[in-house]
Amino acid sequence: MARDIRILRNPVARYALLAIGWLSVVLGVIGIFLPVLPTTPFLLLAAACFMRSSQRFYLWLVNHRQLGPWIVDYLEGQGIPLKGKVYAIGLMWLSIGISSYLVPLFWARLFMLTSAVLVSIYILKQKTLDRPADPARR
Repeated sequence: MARDIRILRNPVARYALLAIGWLSVVLGVIGIFLPVLPTTPFLLLAAACFMRSSQRFYLWLVNHRQLGPWIVDYLEGQGIPLKGKVYAIGLMWLSIGISSYLVPLFWARLFMLTSAVLVSIYILKQKTLDRPADPARR
């Protein structure tokens, strides 16, 4: 998988992206076993973080026997599994809904809801993977 990997030079930004990347990998792996947690969005976030912070970890993730197929399909333009879209949008709206209820500031609610609408549109416009993501298929 040839990608344009450009590592950041700022060490603070690199370490922050590494931390977010590894947290996303952990959450993505937990999501494989827990139906409430989405796997694909977390692994995509991890790949994006590693692409800017560590070529070694990025290549490890996309070439991983179990985790790689979740990411490669999206990166190669094949799409996102329907299950991944449903979980991502559903959990996003659940968390935004609760946050909007708890936050009394109108401008903050508006910002959260606008962000949720835009992210939902982006996810829905992505191609849906024809077959379910099966990490064992590769």
